[in-house]
Amino acid sequence: MSDKVVVALPDQSNEFQHLQMDDARAVAARYGIEIDLLDADRNAVLQIQQIFKYIHAQGQKPRAVIVEPVAIEGMERLTQKAAAAGIGVGLLNTAAPYIDSLRRQYPQLPVFALGSDQVEIGRMQARHMRLLLPAGGTVLYLQGPTSAGVARERLSGTQEVLAGSAITMVVLEALWTEESADQVVRKWLRLKTTEGLRIDAVACQDDAMARGARRAFEGTPEIARQWGAVPYLGIDGVPSVGQRMVKDGLMTATVVMPSNTGPALDAIGRWLRSGTMPAASIRVPISSFPPEEQLRPR
Repeated sequence: MSDKVVVALPDQSNEFQHLQMDDARAVAARYGIEIDLLDADRNAVLQIQQIFKYIHAQGQKPRAVIVEPVAIEGMERLTQKAAAAGIGVGLLNTAAPYIDSLRRQYPQLPVFALGSDQVEIGRMQARHMRLLLPAGGTVLYLQGPTSAGVARERLSGTQEVLAGSAITMVVLEALWTEESADQVVRKWLRLKTTEGLRIDAVACQDDAMARGARRAFEGTPEIARQWGAVPYLGIDGVPSVGQRMVKDGLMTATVVMPSNTGPALDAIGRWLRSGTMPAASIRVPISSFPPEEQLRPR
């Protein structure tokens, strides 16, 4: 087998995925690993088909596959098939209770899950809301696709921390992109149910959607006049994008979630070089930007 690793990402539609691609290339170069970067265009079936082509390939197969699933359905079977073909698997940002049994079945292969605690990311963003709105209020909340476990886990953490508070959420679903958030919010603003509604903050499950929501509000002058300069909250915190938006006053805070592809490839690289087996579960720490203690009520 060649030292090739397949990195399968959901899409290339936002800056966090661009960061992950750049990180993958940098770490792969450091270890001398050949990588194939796959873009599933947010299509779960396509993503599984892409990876199965490598699993069923004639001749040399990749040493490992690193995948951030578009959806969790089908991942257990895919992981099982890859391991049976002698291919290691790293799953990014997804719950995978079957990892331990696969590691026992294939002890010679790196089979692991890696990522940030998505529920804790939701909790941190909810703490941002509570710090900014201590007296309560209404938050427009943009969630990623409900088919994505990441989106559901972030919402769960947010709801946990907001329980018992005077903060209520209006939840809309978008596709992790600025354009989709812009369209979803503009459509929502045209509904009769928004008449007379006051929004006190906008919280989004990634920074790109925060930009789109802001664009929709600013493109609707009567809404901009009615609700004024509400705080915007995001997630991802890419230094050149999300953190820059906070510094420029376009967002109030973001949750910084480091790239996962670099740490995953680092784990694979150490296994290839020295046989060091990665842990079954690897956590990548998150942080608040700015620090939570610097946030003040509106």
